[in-house]
Amino acid sequence: MTLAELLKTTTGYLADKGVDSPRVDAELLLARALGLSRIELYTQHDRPLNQDELASARELVRRRAAREPLAYILGDWGFRRLILKTDARALVPRPETEVLVDRALALLAGVEAPRIADVGTGTGAIALALKTECRGSTVTAIDLSPDALALAQENAAELSIDITFVEGNLLDAVEGPFDLVASNPPYVDDDEAASLQPEVRDHEPKLAVFGHGETEALADAARAKLAPGGALVLECHEGKAHEVAGLLTSLGYTDVRVTSDLAGKPRVVEGRWTA
Repeated sequence: MTLAELLKTTTGYLADKGVDSPRVDAELLLARALGLSRIELYTQHDRPLNQDELASARELVRRRAAREPLAYILGDWGFRRLILKTDARALVPRPETEVLVDRALALLAGVEAPRIADVGTGTGAIALALKTECRGSTVTAIDLSPDALALAQENAAELSIDITFVEGNLLDAVEGPFDLVASNPPYVDDDEAASLQPEVRDHEPKLAVFGHGETEALADAARAKLAPGGALVLECHEGKAHEVAGLLTSLGYTDVRVTSDLAGKPRVVEGRWTA
């Protein structure tokens, strides 16, 4: 079998299994299995593959056909300027969360040496991005899951980024004041499970997916840990962003704002604490 033939059959197979982007996924999986770039898949399209190469490729494709997230299979994933190790210990970093980082940086504009807390750090994506993009910042990454926290620590070590890690629930285990509290808390309702893609429902950690009041609890708790004029920025359910904005207003936050993600869905909510 040639590389071109394998790419064609893999694309069709993944499409039959319901994968949203079968061609792109096939390219990424085969490139990783064969140690090639995606361009080389085409410049070497007529190259016959040996049995070891076919076996390596088919194992990765088998996992994707079972709807394991592509990022878990590849073992790494891009987030802003970073390449992060990814596995089943934490959520896959998503483009929506990059919007949260944009808003966090805007909220910190003009703040010298800001203190930042990332609650529910997962892979460490938010914390590590803010540390690298916000000059002079001190960042604390918090997670209730020791497994997720270990993954974030591995990413920080690999990238040689110096941040502090704390195991704990929300902000209970840290002292303020912080100039910014950022979080992508779990926010999917339990009754939405059946409608989720298998990648999320069956593979990503349920602790990080399904929300049980974490957004509300964090909005409340952050008031005691924010410096005067400090900001809270949250990723939230597209159907609840304006509800979360109302919650922040009712708790006394000012300058409350909702920002849409790249798909135009209301996704990120922010507010300042001036009390």
